[in-house]
Amino acid sequence: MAEIMKTFVMKRIGEVGVMDKPIPDPGSNDAIIKTTAALVCTSDIHTVAGAIGERGNLTLGHEAVGIVHKLGHAVKGFREGDRVVVNAITPCYLCENCLRGYTSQCTTMLGGWKFANVKDGNMAEYFHVNSAQANLAPIPPGLTDEQALYCTDMMSTGFMGAEHANIPIGGSVAIFAQGPVGLMATAGAKLLGAGLIIAVEAVPHRQELAKRFGADVVIDFKTQDPVTAILDLTDGLGVDGAIEALGIQASFEGCIKATRPGGTISNIGYHGDGEFVEIPRVEWGVGMSDKTIRTGLCPGGAERMKRLMRLLVMGRVDPTPLTTHRFNFSEVEKAFQMMKTKEDGMLKPLILFD
Repeated sequence: MAEIMKTFVMKRIGEVGVMDKPIPDPGSNDAIIKTTAALVCTSDIHTVAGAIGERGNLTLGHEAVGIVHKLGHAVKGFREGDRVVVNAITPCYLCENCLRGYTSQCTTMLGGWKFANVKDGNMAEYFHVNSAQANLAPIPPGLTDEQALYCTDMMSTGFMGAEHANIPIGGSVAIFAQGPVGLMATAGAKLLGAGLIIAVEAVPHRQELAKRFGADVVIDFKTQDPVTAILDLTDGLGVDGAIEALGIQASFEGCIKATRPGGTISNIGYHGDGEFVEIPRVEWGVGMSDKTIRTGLCPGGAERMKRLMRLLVMGRVDPTPLTTHRFNFSEVEKAFQMMKTKEDGMLKPLILFD
């Protein structure tokens, strides 16, 4: 008889709960990880709200670390008991899109996003990892589970936002929204050598964190028009790159309007509402402004995880101020509801497993 574990699931659109499921077995190239810590993501909130359609009793979660529990016989370089981190995106590295270099789009559009989308996620006592040799990364001694967790999505996605923005050394960038991903985009812009980092955010605690992670100027969109303010800061030219880190029409439009001709708009926000995202025609140069709109899904894989953890080991960045609340796994429903409402100033809730 199969062993049973506790999992946190989306029962149907708008409804979540804890349920028992069998502990999965690995295929020959796969691994089963015993979860030690996880984070709740706003993407889980969008999913439960119906952004990707109906799901029935699907285990949520895509940000987790743990200990190798079982390995498929073809997986080399790991042993049971190893501490590992697994990115939110787990490509196969064999399909045409992966071979073309677009691993996050594994097999099909957004296909690298398997956890809590097309397979059970990792907000569970154990979770399954496909293509384990390419998707497991050992956690270096001295790094905590909490530190490593931020590599799985927040750092990887936020840094990708900065990478895709094509910010020249000493150049200018505006990051619209300073939630966890936006804050990591701000940190990424600083690491890449941006000369002027402008953050757009209205929440005081997030404004403070934006400055801590590298913002030179923080614009409160509730008290002034961010596009006008950004143009004033750049002598009317606009920024070299703008990063959309929220996933709403207003911030996307702001990015288009605030970017100079030839600049890049980097979208990392999850646009979960509506059927279309509109582009402001005139500020887009009626289609001829040489402005590039770049999109991307969190880059995964062991190699990227190792590089991100190197930044942690060397003290280049410390993402742990994003952790505002801590819960035991038995309290995961409470953590999810607080993440939904952002109650008590929640940014990221850390879930600890016994």
